[in-house]
Amino acid sequence: MPKQRDVRAQRDLLSNATWQVLAEHGLPGLTLRAVAERAGCTTGLVMHAFPTKKALLLHARDLLYDRTAVRADAAEAASADAFGALQAVLGQAVDLPHGHHDESRVWVGFLAAALADDDLAERHRAANRSFLARVGRLVAACRPEWTDERLELTTKSLVALVEGLNVLAAADPRGYPARLQQNALAAALAPLR
Repeated sequence: MPKQRDVRAQRDLLSNATWQVLAEHGLPGLTLRAVAERAGCTTGLVMHAFPTKKALLLHARDLLYDRTAVRADAAEAASADAFGALQAVLGQAVDLPHGHHDESRVWVGFLAAALADDDLAERHRAANRSFLARVGRLVAACRPEWTDERLELTTKSLVALVEGLNVLAAADPRGYPARLQQNALAAALAPLR
């Protein structure tokens, strides 16, 4: 009797290999061959699951979104009030000493590719809108008396701060250490207290 393929296990293996290659070697290093080598399989198996580099990138972005959404949900649920939830959600989103440095590198690689591809850019915009909606809801809960314009500016400023810190820390972790990131986030959150 032929051996049954464990499709889920193979996909998980390839997902992990894709993630590692993108985190370690960036966008230029993400090839079907590199993923196959990392996974210890053939390029044919990789192509069966992800026929193109774009498919690999979309999968890596979806995996990143899923991971960060789970953490954000947990951070928000564990908080006693809206400010604590906002602080926790944004705090887990930056590349602090949480071990998310690889996530920042994957995000940067995906974003670089999205600049030249409409499908990738739309996936990025959809994830960004979701994060903006979460942060906006929490900002509004902290400051219900603020105008819509001020809420939008504050929300987008906070998201830009954490995403900018991620990009800069991914390229220069010594220049943007955890302490600097924590202080920058605390200063930006001060008016919401």
